[in-house]
Amino acid sequence: MANNMTETIFKWVVYFIGLLIMSLGIVLTIKAELGVSSWDVLHIGLYYQFGLTIGSWTIITGVFVLLISTIMMKRIPQLGAFINMITIGIFIDLYLLLPFLHTPHSFLGQLLMLLLGIVVLCYGMGLYISAKCGAGPRDSLMIALVEKTGKSITVIRGSIEMIVLFLGWLLGGPVFIGTIITTLSLGYMAGVMIPFCEKSTDKLFSKLFNQNKKLFEKVC
Repeated sequence: MANNMTETIFKWVVYFIGLLIMSLGIVLTIKAELGVSSWDVLHIGLYYQFGLTIGSWTIITGVFVLLISTIMMKRIPQLGAFINMITIGIFIDLYLLLPFLHTPHSFLGQLLMLLLGIVVLCYGMGLYISAKCGAGPRDSLMIALVEKTGKSITVIRGSIEMIVLFLGWLLGGPVFIGTIITTLSLGYMAGVMIPFCEKSTDKLFSKLFNQNKKLFEKVC
């Protein structure tokens, strides 16, 4: 029982570390000021057309996407899916308050910050998903489509990003070079980072908790 509780706590620690890293990646892409991500193009486009706030549309689209994922998977999302919707926004706001995160003056610096942000974002995504506490709305849709279609994460994530970008552009959302780079590269990086993090986390969990289990059995 104690070992199971420790494992659960450890998984949630990995989950929140993953969210913190992913949020930092998102903020780096924002601070690069070369264009918002495809989802933010959609959120801003919806804001232009229907009012409310960009944050409100982030939540609304999140709920809608999570509902689609639930119908596709025919199961209720895990607790982490709902926590993700709330905490990501909070973490992003906190990172944006950091005084030392400045937009570089040169285009090359901005581009490097954007690319670093994409890598950090995808690593954080892979890490929190590897904890198996529940993926966020958009990642839940990606996982559902991967399971249903049998296509790779790279193909599915890239397709989602392009479709969302196109819808956001039709609604009048802002598109710039960073948007195109993010849309084209997120699928590939997610396809690399998610399997890598899942293998690494599973190996770590197995090493930590299988050893503890064997030690407990010897003592008993």
